[in-house]
Amino acid sequence: MHSQEKHISAYRLGKSQVAVLVLLRFAVGWHFLYEGISKLLMPDWSSAAYLENASWWFKDIFHWIAATPSVLYAVDLMNIWGLTLVGLALMLGCLTRLSCICGILLVTLYYIANPPFIATGFSGPAEGHYLLVNKNLVEIIALALIALFPAGRYWAFDTLLSAFLNRKSPRPVQKDTTSPAPIQDLPPANLSRRQILESLASVPVLGFFGILVAKKHRWNKVHAITGATIQASSLRLKDLKGKLPTGKVGPLQVSRLILGGNLIGGWAHSRDLIYVPSLFKAYNTEKKVFETLMLAEKAGVNTINISKDQLPLINKYKKIFGSSLQTVCQVHPTADDLYSAANYVMDNGGTMVQIQGNCCDWRVREGRIDVLQKCIDHIRSKGFLAGLGAHSIQAMIECDKAGLEPDFYMKTIHHDRYWSAHPKENRKPFSVDGDRSPNHNEFHDNMFCLFPDETIAFMKTKKIPWMGFKVLAAGALTPQDGFKYAFESGADFLCVGMFDYQIVEDVNIAIDILGSMKTRERPWCG
Repeated sequence: MHSQEKHISAYRLGKSQVAVLVLLRFAVGWHFLYEGISKLLMPDWSSAAYLENASWWFKDIFHWIAATPSVLYAVDLMNIWGLTLVGLALMLGCLTRLSCICGILLVTLYYIANPPFIATGFSGPAEGHYLLVNKNLVEIIALALIALFPAGRYWAFDTLLSAFLNRKSPRPVQKDTTSPAPIQDLPPANLSRRQILESLASVPVLGFFGILVAKKHRWNKVHAITGATIQASSLRLKDLKGKLPTGKVGPLQVSRLILGGNLIGGWAHSRDLIYVPSLFKAYNTEKKVFETLMLAEKAGVNTINISKDQLPLINKYKKIFGSSLQTVCQVHPTADDLYSAANYVMDNGGTMVQIQGNCCDWRVREGRIDVLQKCIDHIRSKGFLAGLGAHSIQAMIECDKAGLEPDFYMKTIHHDRYWSAHPKENRKPFSVDGDRSPNHNEFHDNMFCLFPDETIAFMKTKKIPWMGFKVLAAGALTPQDGFKYAFESGADFLCVGMFDYQIVEDVNIAIDILGSMKTRERPWCG
């Protein structure tokens, strides 16, 4: 057999092979088009986080693009329209080989920026990323197959285009009748009705795609395959009054408003409203948590207070979005287990470590302040900032008498001028973490700073940064009231649980209060 005949036979594909090629072309085209349309529908989408995470070849160039707004804008446009046009061309089978080459170049850049063998938030280690192989590499190979085999000759506009070009350029007359016929990449000039219908068959598939995308956009406001399409509300961000002030905790710059982790975790101090915790959990899905964190960061909140168990979720967010969100991670050391929780936090990317409020209260009641001291010393020995939390001011006073000085305090602070606060004469030290009484005049998950005057007096004597928490008495006070009281009482930072729709309003309230404060007596210690 002549080499030319071998070449011809190699392209005589069976029906099943043709079907697989067409399905592969549709599948890859669908993914490209979906990614492009998703980003197009999100006007604030940016590739900055992806580029900032680049850690392999050309990383300096990728970082420069992310840091240069005008260049980043152009790259984002090329990315959006490159994905959209390549996807559209593949689904229609129009200029298929050229589209495959463009797609290969685009996805190769994705692969180089965040390869699977270098652990970043976009490449691994995760499901679908195995040392050298990730979805980007698989898609590059798929595009190469589509380009090399005649995938654009079936159910494709390329057939119509080729016929049109062939009609304009007649075939040369074959003079040598003894040699094999030359390979004809172009189909006959006159297509049959069946060939024309096959060429247009991709149009209904594209229409089906459009219907699904429209429905998904209406239902979910576009939750695309890539995390970068999760967006903070630009409308709310436009209402910001300015930049949220920051202060220092050790070497760290911390926003005056810190995001609390209770609402995200579904822990609600809801007194006798037993349905509230489940409501919080139902609202704060992982997607909603990520939207909340992104909105908080864009509003100037750069730190969150969380439990140790929430750290994996925050780390996932930070990796996906290239975030630099700082964490204050709560730990609960005991006499039998002094260091394991703190070690977990320090080994898994926590920024600051804080002994949980009820832990301090319990250890003081047990007469085991030494447990707290040993844990703080251990945290500092590892180069981390160590904080001490408490609900009861009596616990903090006893720790101070024992010579325990943390890098920062985390202490509840709110006034008692609200309906569900029980009378001062009925308040008992350390009762915040005790039993709940059915008597309205006793503790029932309703107060978290039982002795605010004593708290203020103690903090006036300390030059250690104070992060005030439960400043709204778990929803009993308005932000205007609670923030003003806490800042004027001497708190340097306020830890506040906020839903996504509350963040911009709360940041604006904090900005206004900090900008007009006149009655604060305690010097700023952070």
